[in-house]
Amino acid sequence: MPSNFVKTQFKTILFICFSFCSCITFAKQFNVLLFTKTAGWHHKSIPAGVANIKALAEEHDFNMVWHEDASHFNDKFLADIDVVIFMMTTGDIMNEEQQAAFKRYIQAGKGFVGIHSASDTEADWPWFQKLVGRSFVIHPVVQTARMQVVNTSFPGMNRIPNNILWTDEWYDFGPEKSKNLNYLLKVDESTYDTHSDWGNNQTGDGMGAFHPIAWYQNFDGGRSFYTSLGHLDAVHSNRDFKHHVYGGIYWAATGKGILK
Repeated sequence: MPSNFVKTQFKTILFICFSFCSCITFAKQFNVLLFTKTAGWHHKSIPAGVANIKALAEEHDFNMVWHEDASHFNDKFLADIDVVIFMMTTGDIMNEEQQAAFKRYIQAGKGFVGIHSASDTEADWPWFQKLVGRSFVIHPVVQTARMQVVNTSFPGMNRIPNNILWTDEWYDFGPEKSKNLNYLLKVDESTYDTHSDWGNNQTGDGMGAFHPIAWYQNFDGGRSFYTSLGHLDAVHSNRDFKHHVYGGIYWAATGKGILK
């Protein structure tokens, strides 16, 4: 039989091994900064959107940190972030120093995802408008309309039914700010009332035969994905929306997933 000394040494080795193994943390796929600061309209669906991104992080094994403090836009913090999500942000939400850090981040090859009113953010910053791709102009009341798939090769798009009835806030956009846009979804204007009237001569009547609502692009060294969907709480728990948003997050973070 082993001596007491041998038994003691064996127990010590087991303890060390167990302690070492229990401290190991396995790296997740990538790191996401979710940013929801508003300086204009504040969407009531932001909590539902945050809950959705948290659920996607658990389902797809990525790290997610949520902030509304723009001071996190600095070189040190962003160094470990693979993709930044502007979700339902509005207005002027970053100072010049923070803008410069975010621009360097994209130019270093990182990713951006814009959800819903991200296109109604930093209107006086031309570079950001190009990053998003198009700027929000106006919208009619929330309605059901027929949403159509333009491109099935982008991650997640092959799981969204074509000509699906969808209820949301249908944004009208201004002209393209970037010539690199690849469109993913459009809305059929013949299936809803496109007229908007906000008073004070703020009116709109849709965008015509082609009304895009989601797109992606390579821009200034990095990657950008944008979807205008997400106004309602219920949208963020919709399985098709989850596929759509995760496809954008995955591509923006990794540059992978587009079918050849």
